[in-house]
Amino acid sequence: MNLLWELNPRGCESRARRRKGRSQFWMELFADLRDAGYFNGSHEHQCLLRYCFGDVIQKDLDECVRLWNSHRIRPSRTAACPGGVPNELYYLPHRFGSRDCGFQSEQAELDALPEASLSMTPCGDPNMQEYLDFAMEHNQLQKPDNWESASEQYMKLKEMARL
Repeated sequence: MNLLWELNPRGCESRARRRKGRSQFWMELFADLRDAGYFNGSHEHQCLLRYCFGDVIQKDLDECVRLWNSHRIRPSRTAACPGGVPNELYYLPHRFGSRDCGFQSEQAELDALPEASLSMTPCGDPNMQEYLDFAMEHNQLQKPDNWESASEQYMKLKEMARL
């Protein structure tokens, strides 16, 4: 079975070329998984999706941030902020007639935030996480580094776990 073709019968190449709409890309990929019957929204399927795609999506988000923060914003008469490269505007505010509005905070203050106590396991469920880690190690599977390998890993682990 060619999973990639089955997920997108219009052809996978069009998806790879259409990198501009990153969030749309991921929404369509996951809709394809659902429409093809490979994702049903259950807790287990959600955990598996986060486990397989989390690092790949994070890599994509990091690239998006890098591209955005290094592009040049043209000055505008109607804008309240100056033009320039976002990273330069942030790290060198004095060059643009601005100031650093950051402030120091103690680690204890940060630890008190509700987000600090959230589970940091990729799938969000410690039991599923342990099982998926075991399945990966036992079957000598590698972490995926792109959407294609994440899709294949999702299908392999889904079959192994009989989900």
